[in-house]
Amino acid sequence: MTTSTRGADKTPAVLVLEDGRTFRGRAYGAVGATFGEAVFSTGMTGYQETLTDPSYHRQVVVMTAPHIGNTGVNDEDMESRRIWVSGYVVRDPARVSSNWRSRRTLDEELAAQGVVGISGIDTRALTRHLRERGAMRVGIFSGDAVRDEAALLASVREAPEMAGADLSAEVATTEPYVVPAVGEKRFTVAAVDLGIKGMTPQLMAERGIEVHVLPADSTVEDVYAVNPDGVFFSNGPGDPSTADHPVAVMRAVLERGTPLFGICFGNQILGRALGFGTFKLKYGHRGINQPVQDRTTGKVEVTAHNHGFAVDAPLDRVSDTPYGRAEVSHVCLNDNVVEGLRLLDRPAFSVQYHPEAAAGPHDAAYLFDRFTSLMSTVLMEGQRA
Repeated sequence: MTTSTRGADKTPAVLVLEDGRTFRGRAYGAVGATFGEAVFSTGMTGYQETLTDPSYHRQVVVMTAPHIGNTGVNDEDMESRRIWVSGYVVRDPARVSSNWRSRRTLDEELAAQGVVGISGIDTRALTRHLRERGAMRVGIFSGDAVRDEAALLASVREAPEMAGADLSAEVATTEPYVVPAVGEKRFTVAAVDLGIKGMTPQLMAERGIEVHVLPADSTVEDVYAVNPDGVFFSNGPGDPSTADHPVAVMRAVLERGTPLFGICFGNQILGRALGFGTFKLKYGHRGINQPVQDRTTGKVEVTAHNHGFAVDAPLDRVSDTPYGRAEVSHVCLNDNVVEGLRLLDRPAFSVQYHPEAAAGPHDAAYLFDRFTSLMSTVLMEGQRA
């Protein structure tokens, strides 16, 4: 990715998909060139969470809501230390941001962090194209980077694909850190950072959990060095088929019977640890309005998603695994994609979506309570033994 200064409203820009379709508009954010996987997000709000979610690393995000940037950017809602999207696509950027917490415009923040974007294009047409053809490689070019379209297309087709990408180590913390419990400490959790969002340890801390966030390459010995009551595997970017190390660590945790909870990438890691495969979705689930059914209660939740891969597990039966019986606990009502797993003979479960959605919805926040209940039950059983 190459960038320069903030783009003026009239700086020409072009978006080039790997299948040759192009969209012309104006520069938004930094001026230059960028590459990634083109995906779309259906959220009408919460763009700051989307931008700073490490799971979007190496993706160019198309916002389906036409008007973006009207609340500006603040310093409180960052989900990580920086913006992770490779590029940003909007139709009608707000001319003026208005919110009591706003510190700068979205355009200014994108430019300051070197994120190349494009505005003024038909994002509805682009989204329909991606739904029909699937997520694909894309490039955004503006300013001096706009040149012969054949050369631009060739450069897009030379960019790396998301399938086979091992990205967790690129976004995870390099040093362990601790998020202290709010109020009385009840539990200690080792959280393996595969691209964790800031709201995740915060929601656990609010439930009396002291969270030790560990790098993606942490060993089983590192995990148990903090004497955890539970182990958590976070969300993150990339292809789960490449995540052999986290899978091996999770299998060791399952062997010991420590309560385990996984979110998003962590759900795919659990799927692999149990012996299921994973596969790439045609265009993925991204946005904050996805309907999911909790099959253990029958309740339908509105949930936040950001995943391009899914677990290949049977919906119609309980499966035998090396760690006992397992079943699909949650399912997406749009397309029957697996949205959660749980073991019936060990204290482990996971969900594919994001119960820590900072902009909402909050329907699934109960899953953190389910995790604390699991740890409490295991501790009580251990005391009785």
